Amino acid sequence: MSRNMEPLSVGRVVGDIVDGFIPSVKMSVIYNSNTQVANGHELMPSVVTAKPRVDIGGEDLRAAYTLIMTDPDAPSPSDPYLREHLHWIVADIPGTTDASFGKEIVSYESPKPVIGIHRFAFILFKQRGRETVMPPASRDYFNTRRFAEENGLGSPVAAVYFNAQRPTAARRR
Repeated sequence: MSRNMEPLSVGRVVGDIVDGFIPSVKMSVIYNSNTQVANGHELMPSVVTAKPRVDIGGEDLRAAYTLIMTDPDAPSPSDPYLREHLHWIVADIPGTTDASFGKEIVSYESPKPVIGIHRFAFILFKQRGRETVMPPASRDYFNTRRFAEENGLGSPVAAVYFNAQRPTAARRR
């Protein structure tokens, strides 16, 4: 297993959301122009309210990518019966650019975990062609594997995730 896959396996992104894959494209996810998502790091919900900038590597502007953001722990990590909850899909992102150049087919929904620590994963797929990705029927019970299969996306080419939990309420004296 490559070193950059290990945190995805330990965090059960590989397993709960996708099968094992070999990362082949660089992807960076940055919130508020200064907070980079790193595997397993915790971000406060207040930091992730606006959609992030997602930079896609690759070597070819003609290549198209699909980005999926999903929560496999909805509504709670101990009972994730809504697994997965879909937060965002952007398709037709040209290689070497960022997600703002793609077509948002499911609008960004900011993470608002209520119970426990949730994982929020960004999964990137290389498309076989442009305008080939169709929106899913629902945000709840989303399945990244099935969606990738239905849209001919194959295995992921990059992934990163962060953790978030509900902020604790201020104590009263």
